[in-house]
Parts: sequence; structure tokens; C-alpha cells
Amino acid sequence: MTEPLRPKTWPPDWPDITDPAVRAALAAVPRHLFVPPAQRADAYVDIAMPIGHGQTISQPYIVALMTQALSLTAESRVLEIGTGSGYQAAVLAEISRDVWSIETLPELAEQAAARLHALGYPVEVRTGDGCLGWPELAPFDAVIVTAVAQEVPPELVAQLADGGRLVIPLGEPGGDQRLWLIEKPAGDLTVRCLADVRFVPLITSCHTAATDQALAAIRRQLGESFASWRF
Repeated sequence: MTEPLRPKTWPPDWPDITDPAVRAALAAVPRHLFVPPAQRADAYVDIAMPIGHGQTISQPYIVALMTQALSLTAESRVLEIGTGSGYQAAVLAEISRDVWSIETLPELAEQAAARLHALGYPVEVRTGDGCLGWPELAPFDAVIVTAVAQEVPPELVAQLADGGRLVIPLGEPGGDQRLWLIEKPAGDLTVRCLADVRFVPLITSCHTAATDQALAAIRRQLGESFASWRF
């Protein structure tokens, strides 16, 4: 199968995606190699696409929006939750040298790791529950979650460095969802809503009494405006 023709201007000229590094990263990553062969003709359409196992490759605009919100540099230590096809990880790796990714589904993790390796992206992928993070490699300057959760995973907040950023969609699977940027200046937490979104559910079994206590503390730190938006 021949390579699909990219548009003359790729990525599209989204007015709110202004970071040159993010635009260059999307231009560099061959998205058609991260979608199933039968769908490669649509690889450069600005839509999410199924990749099997009930998972999707995100819409390029959403990839750009989430990546830009992380304010990455070449030195940023980045953790991705939800490897999927590996496309978002490749975009991250175009900007930052140190990128790790966790995928719950072993088959997707294996495929993504092989794909990223073949394309020269030095991303380490492992299979596991992303809500637990990767504590032995923490702290991280940036954490990005690519599936919708109903609560902020406390372990991911705990693994943020001071000044770190967490981008995560929150809401009900198939229902209202919003994309949030949580920042950790000097150990405190601030929050900002970025957009209404639609993601597949985050697969996790991480829920304990300790988790509930940590969630309550996070809600107190984030304030009433965030806590009042029920998902």
C-alpha cells in the first residue's frame, strides 16, 4: 500500500495551537503508520480512529492541544498513561528526550513498543495499571492521560515534580467529559479546564481506602470550582 499523501499544510492551521515545537512534532510523526492499514487513507483527517480492542488513536487536534498544555522542553521527563497505538508517545518524543508510557492491554503495549522502536523513538513502554504511575522513575515534569477517568488518580499527582503538569480528561464514559490541566507549583495544586472532549474509558482496578483519602485531599486542594463539576 502506498503512503497516503499528507495535506500540503500539516498539521492544520488550528488558531489555538501556537507552540512551534508542537506543530513541528505533529508534522514529523507519520500518523499513517499508527493506524490500521485499512484506514490509512484517512490518516491525515482530523478525526479519532479505532485501533482495535475498543481503543482509539486520538484526533490530531486533541493530541496537539494536550501536548501544548504540558509546556514541554527537550529536558522534560514525561509519563504517558494509555499508550494505544503509540502515536501520542511519538509526538511527545519529538519534543522531549525522556518519555515513558504505560498501557493496560498487553497486545497493544507490545505492538506500540515495536512500532516506536522501528521508527527510532526511544520510548520505554510497559504493561500495567496506569493509575499507579511509574513510581521508581518519578518525579515527572509532565503526565498525560489519554483515556477518560472519573477521578484524578492520586498516584499521578504524587509523582509530579514541583512545577509539573498533568493533563487528563475527566467525566463519564460516553457522557460529559472535560479536559483538565492540573499544575503543581511549589507543591500546591491549580486547575484549568481546556476543552470539552470525548475519550474511551481508562482501564484500571486501582481503588482502595487510601485512594479515597488521597482523592479527598486533592479535591480540597483544587477547590470548590473543580469539585462542584460532578462527573
